[in-house]
Amino acid sequence: MSSVPIFRFAPSPNGPLHLGHAYSALLNARLAAASRGRLLLRIEDLDRTRCKPEHERAILDDLAWLGVAFENPPRRQSEHAGDYARRLDALRARGLVYRCFCSRARVAAASAARDPDGAPL
Repeated sequence: MSSVPIFRFAPSPNGPLHLGHAYSALLNARLAAASRGRLLLRIEDLDRTRCKPEHERAILDDLAWLGVAFENPPRRQSEHAGDYARRLDALRARGLVYRCFCSRARVAAASAARDPDGAPL
């Protein structure tokens, strides 16, 4: 039994598409075509303060201009909170969820990496 390979591109619409992301989308499209796989788009729109509809539209326009076509519809992370909550509840029921007892300083040190716009990664 063979499975169809699945490739995905998951931009965060918090600014224009940059060269590295464009290259990643093109590479995934090429790999999907070469392997007769699927190419999916997942919009990482959980950061409501930085993600904007105009950025998403511009990214989609740029990808279309590049000739990158995805299966429709795209998956928007913000529309699946219920799915994530159910999965978390299932993990909790199995005893696989635990509290983090790290200090705020340790969490801050672990998240010191920054996006080019200065936002924490």
